[in-house]
Amino acid sequence: MGKDDRLAERTTDTTATGPGEPTGGASRVGGGRTGVGRTTALLVAAGLVLTALNLRPAVAGLGPLLAEVRTGLGMSGTVAGLLTSAPALCFALFGGLAPRLARRFGPTTVVAGAVLVLALGLLLRPLAGSTAVFLGTSALALGGIAVGNVLMPVLVKRWFPDRVGTMTGLYSMALALGTAAAAALTVPVVRALDADWRFGLGMWAGLALLALLPWTAVLLRHRATERARASATGTAPSGERVGSGPPIGQTPAAELRITRSRTAWALGLFFGLQATGAYVVLGWLPQILRDAGVPATTAGVLLAVTMGMGVPLSFVLPRLAARLGHQGPLVAALGLSGLAGYLGLLLAPAAGAWAWALLLGVANCAFPLVLTMIGMRARTHTGVIKLSGFVQGTGYLLSVPGPLLVGVLHDAFGGWRAPLLMMAALVVVQMGVGVVAGRDRCVEDDVPVRH
Repeated sequence: MGKDDRLAERTTDTTATGPGEPTGGASRVGGGRTGVGRTTALLVAAGLVLTALNLRPAVAGLGPLLAEVRTGLGMSGTVAGLLTSAPALCFALFGGLAPRLARRFGPTTVVAGAVLVLALGLLLRPLAGSTAVFLGTSALALGGIAVGNVLMPVLVKRWFPDRVGTMTGLYSMALALGTAAAAALTVPVVRALDADWRFGLGMWAGLALLALLPWTAVLLRHRATERARASATGTAPSGERVGSGPPIGQTPAAELRITRSRTAWALGLFFGLQATGAYVVLGWLPQILRDAGVPATTAGVLLAVTMGMGVPLSFVLPRLAARLGHQGPLVAALGLSGLAGYLGLLLAPAAGAWAWALLLGVANCAFPLVLTMIGMRARTHTGVIKLSGFVQGTGYLLSVPGPLLVGVLHDAFGGWRAPLLMMAALVVVQMGVGVVAGRDRCVEDDVPVRH
């Protein structure tokens, strides 16, 4: 029996369901015992991929147009700095709502709602006539993304319990592709159409609306199934929601105290440190290279190379992680790549720029790895919801100061030596907590479930 098969056997939870959620039985596409047909499983897979494509364009598409946005709205430098730190803060704050919403309405329904909120934010943001309205509509879009961030691992575990690695890799690859596409295409499309920044930001709403289609189809199929079942039995539709029944082996009052789990805290710290590295690279790598004498155009290409490394590796790493009993070796390999990249920028930033960009791109793939581990570190559907909310809420909150601290250290010491040494030290800590998080152990093993 393979690792994925053992994972499905110990994690399938068929009692706590929501609208459109699988309830038991067999599915060839979904694998395991998800109780859905091939068409529904394909629709869910399409929804996962399209949703993942939408989880970063609202952020990655803004950076290339930030100067035009500031000019158009009369935005101060301080507010612009706040805007660049807003994603991590919103991901931490709004992501905490996701577990509660999922328990009440079901994760599939909530993700569909989150995509709708994201689309509304993207549609309204270009219409903003003031900085305050722009920030508010940006927060609306980021709130939708935050909920999607937390519930994507939950949906993978729920619909594809024995394909956690494969499906996490698929949507992680889509997420990386969406990030790279928004960063690379926003400005060229605006220039080709002789448009302005408002069109450049608003055009990504179309992709968000497209992602609504498969989720709508899944929910409509569920409603039709419920009506057919009610007609056959002569009863009213059940209107099942997450939380309507307890996970296997637990009573309705059972509660997993996630904050007492060492595994959960290790995952949260690992998530926060890898996110810090990703935001620092995204925000500061081009400037570090330009200060070393690398031309601005080349620095931009190198950042694209760094981000682009996530497209193929995000598909491979989760599948590999799901086959391992302990993900520590992968954590160490990615950490060593990051350590080499930061030290390379410190010692020979211009001479080895391509090598350092590639190494940091590999290190950034700790993100799909930690998403995979979230799905593997809890036995039940409810446990994954709680763990994902805790890990991502904690992690994104921890990542907020990182990019700001890099700028403070640069100004205080007059160069990049201190910031790069700080990042190298954080990578060492990241490897330590990541090895702990990578143990073949579930959060339910760490703390007793309170009844």
